[in-house]
Amino acid sequence: MKKAFLALADGTVFEGISAGADGTALGEIVFTTGMVGYLETVTDPAFAGQIVTMTYPIIGNYGVNRADCQSGKVQVKGMIMKEMATHPNNFRSEETLKDYLLSENVVAISGIDTRALTKIIRNQGAMNGVITTDENFKFENYKAQIEAYTVGALVSEVTCKEKYTVGSGALQVTLIDYGVQKNIIESLVKRGATVTVYPATTKASDILADKPDGIMLSGGPGNPADYPGLIAEIKELLASGTPLFGTGLGHQMAAIAMGGKTEKLKFGHRGANQPVKDLAKDMTFATVQNCGYTVVKDSLEESVATVSHINVNDGTVEGIRYNGIPAFTVQYAPECKPGPKSMEYIFDEFMNLVGGKHNA
Repeated sequence: MKKAFLALADGTVFEGISAGADGTALGEIVFTTGMVGYLETVTDPAFAGQIVTMTYPIIGNYGVNRADCQSGKVQVKGMIMKEMATHPNNFRSEETLKDYLLSENVVAISGIDTRALTKIIRNQGAMNGVITTDENFKFENYKAQIEAYTVGALVSEVTCKEKYTVGSGALQVTLIDYGVQKNIIESLVKRGATVTVYPATTKASDILADKPDGIMLSGGPGNPADYPGLIAEIKELLASGTPLFGTGLGHQMAAIAMGGKTEKLKFGHRGANQPVKDLAKDMTFATVQNCGYTVVKDSLEESVATVSHINVNDGTVEGIRYNGIPAFTVQYAPECKPGPKSMEYIFDEFMNLVGGKHNA
């Protein structure tokens, strides 16, 4: 077994076992708490630029089925595990997680104390780090690279290159791809939509010229404030009066477009057990999330928007409904179903709005 090293910006070094490709991966170290869904996690474009720590102690026990991938490639910079299962047992399994990571040239490490690592991130916040199989590893040789790293504006790297259409429903829904997951498209198609997916840089005028019945803004990677050009186009879409729904990064950029502000969370919301309260329903749901930023509460004027959902753990904003226009957005990933009380009803609300069954 080949050694691998994980080094954090604060100088902490873990020694473990290589669980993927040889090489070095530099990125922002974050953690996610899902017990399952590791394939969906590593192929989620919102994880671009990040090295993800899996807090569940054994990963890979049901193998890999590429039908579960949420995009066309692995999006994470690297992967951290306590233990990697080498003999998966599941009738859908096509290959082991290690074979998959090797085929995708992903650097990964196992055999480290992920609980200790997670405590560091919770206490100090998400921080830069590196995974390497360098046999002559010395922290001093990587210190400058780690300190200089920034996730950056990665939407241009994860968005589609040209528009494409999925489904044949009666309602025409435009989906702007800031880093879309496959499940979002499927959720719209099964509700009667023809979904046309547009590259992130598409002008609002071009989208509106196609006369969509509704517009959806996808999630994606990075700091929403790094995308002023995209935000300007969203502002124009919101002003058009076309029904609009956004998640994740799309939710955050829409808030900025309407005069709000965002801020970085200390260690983010990532996993399948984030409790979110729908204030109108007075109900709390378990949600899947992958976000490092949040809309600042009270940064939007009361005349402009109303907070519709909050995170029960820390009180941060999880949903916004805009006043006077047919638009609402949420922070979490409603296309995922972590529990029996699915948040997919949000898609139903959007499609009802698109179909004219709801008033703004």
